Amino acid sequence: MSNSSSISHFLLLALADTRQLQLLHFCLFLGISLAALLGNGVIISAVACSHLLHTPMFFFLLNLALTDLGSILTTVPKAMHNSLWNTRTISYTGCAAQVFFLLFFISAEFYLLTIMSYDRYVSICKPLHYGTLLGSRACAHMAAAAWASAFLNALMHTANTFSLPLCHGNALGQFFCEIPHILKLSCSHSNLRELGLIAVSVCLAFGCFVFIVFSYVQIFRAVLRIPSEQGRHKAFSTCLPHLAVVSLFISTGFFAYLKPPSISSPSLDLSLSILYSVLPPALNPLIYSLRNQELKAAVWRLVNGWFRKH
Repeated sequence: MSNSSSISHFLLLALADTRQLQLLHFCLFLGISLAALLGNGVIISAVACSHLLHTPMFFFLLNLALTDLGSILTTVPKAMHNSLWNTRTISYTGCAAQVFFLLFFISAEFYLLTIMSYDRYVSICKPLHYGTLLGSRACAHMAAAAWASAFLNALMHTANTFSLPLCHGNALGQFFCEIPHILKLSCSHSNLRELGLIAVSVCLAFGCFVFIVFSYVQIFRAVLRIPSEQGRHKAFSTCLPHLAVVSLFISTGFFAYLKPPSISSPSLDLSLSILYSVLPPALNPLIYSLRNQELKAAVWRLVNGWFRKH
């Protein structure tokens, strides 16, 4: 029997058994992380540099890009390092930091997506009150509340998880540190407090989900009442990217955690964990840039300005 005080490191799940597959995983993660860094970096630069994009929608999009960068930089570099150097270890403090930052950025992303659904609701259903309800101070307060709530959520879960005695070794069934896999190493009946915290977080997440669904029900009802086809198309074009990002974020996470145990397998679990933790940060910038003409125009001006300077 061992406990957390005697554990100096954890063993992460090996992505592959052969050297060739390890290098393939390294190249795959490298490509995805570079795409995420480039896409989110371009969005952050475009919104920060273009005065035309200093609106609530793009302010929240900038914050969302920051969460995407943070989440992919929390898990992928260590996975790339382990694949390249054929190792599985992560230090105890490194694992705690990974749990904290991943929870922090994922929680902040979900809260920001909820706020962005409210932004779209006010924009389409209450356009005359948009400037009042979503002024610069209100936007700053909502973003600060999202980041602060995510910080407290991550801090509580991380502190509680790593205060538990661990009695079942140090091998994790995941390629990054994740609370459910750490709880599997804890002593019997010692993780009830963490399960209670998880239940509270699930209830909060469900509340955000219901708010998003309610907002989009109202949005679609309002859009369908718009008489002109051009007006409906413009309204849909501002909502569809956000709805696609929400759907990708929620569906991958829900399926990874709520899938029936009967269909669980190591290869499927690994694929799902990559799907919900690695792909969304790389795909979100693409989803937003495809249908948003203002963002594409700002990126084009940014690129042209860079080439003129050089």
